[in-house]
Amino acid sequence: MLKLLSVLTFLTLTLPFLAHSFSPDHPTDRRILVLLDDLALKSSHSLFFKSLQSRGFELDFKLADDAKISLQRYGLYSYDALILFSPSVDRFGGSIDLAAILDFVDSGHDLIIAADTNASDLIRQIAVECGVDFDEDPAAVVIDHTSYAVSDTEGDHTVIASDDFIKSDVILGSKKIEAPVLFQGIGHTVNSENSLVLKVLSASPSAYSANPKSKLSNPPSLTGSAISLVSVVQARNNARVLISGSLSLFSDRLFRSKVQKAGSPKKHEKSANEQFLTELSKWVFHERGHLKAVNVRHHKVGEADEPAIYRINDDLEYSVEIYEWHGKSWEPYVADDVQVQFYMMSPYVLKTLSTDQKGSYFTAFKVPDVYGVFQFKVEYQRLGYTSLSLSKQIPVRPFRHNEYERFIPAAYPYYGAAFSMMAGFFIFTAVHLYSK
Repeated sequence: MLKLLSVLTFLTLTLPFLAHSFSPDHPTDRRILVLLDDLALKSSHSLFFKSLQSRGFELDFKLADDAKISLQRYGLYSYDALILFSPSVDRFGGSIDLAAILDFVDSGHDLIIAADTNASDLIRQIAVECGVDFDEDPAAVVIDHTSYAVSDTEGDHTVIASDDFIKSDVILGSKKIEAPVLFQGIGHTVNSENSLVLKVLSASPSAYSANPKSKLSNPPSLTGSAISLVSVVQARNNARVLISGSLSLFSDRLFRSKVQKAGSPKKHEKSANEQFLTELSKWVFHERGHLKAVNVRHHKVGEADEPAIYRINDDLEYSVEIYEWHGKSWEPYVADDVQVQFYMMSPYVLKTLSTDQKGSYFTAFKVPDVYGVFQFKVEYQRLGYTSLSLSKQIPVRPFRHNEYERFIPAAYPYYGAAFSMMAGFFIFTAVHLYSK
């Protein structure tokens, strides 16, 4: 009886989390843990949080140093994503630390990090592990005397109006962003050896990172378009990470601000911060750019059943269905660059799949004249989309002894040589025996 009560208690505590957790069939039914430096951020950044809640996300707000916070419970993750709006925290409360956050991402969960001028070593270290390096000078911020936001006061040009976006509809949406994004914070660089990191919002060529309250004695270490303001990472397990050098980027103040970029006569009634972050968060939380492959099939031409083995030179057909998640439903994914390999140590066949524009991809080819253990492989990687890695193993055998043609055309010269030898020997024998 006690064991039964223990099991029921466990299910009662864990099922609410499992019911809302990330599912391959419903990638957006998710719980998000939001760690804050100050609970006042709930109101000062309310527009960003409301945009998430309006799209069906359940937000759990906690102070970053709360002693009771935990990402796991009974060995299961209680949350599917994590937002760190706590740039100054030196140590998280509860069981959360650097290793726990990295394990969270390694398990396929998503992460948003917002740093600021007071970014702690812990936040910087998390960013480094994701392939991003913030300026080492703790007093440095991004300054731009050319692409700053015009204001009533002269200011120190640390509020930047940036419109250097990544060119990707899947990451930022198909609707064009007309106004600049307002940014005030620290810059970072992307590790050139990490191909998984992408700069989403970059500084202009005239920008640099320095302390605005002191004169420059040495050339700044970060300059120009090498400075990234907002970057994203898509890990090999398809977990997604957003890294921003500004917490105020998400604030209601910058969401509602009018903006005019220096040197431009056009004044916008509203900055693009809300549109930019709404679209970007859709990508980070897999509301867009999330692919799945189903119904992988292969069979001989003219047959429907999948064989256990192929024979060399067989004609076969291969097909797969690919869909993209669009927030509420799966829609057919349409592309012209999906390829399949027939692979053994190296690809013997490489074919681009045809599509019916309804999510189905297919092709036909002849099995190569080589026997062994092959694989059908689809390795699909495209900017902004989750990667697909499909593999099916199949053996290929040679002809059996009774499956060859009775007379092989390629052997006709050998047949001719044998019969001509016999005829020559017969003639030679007749001449030798009966000739005087």
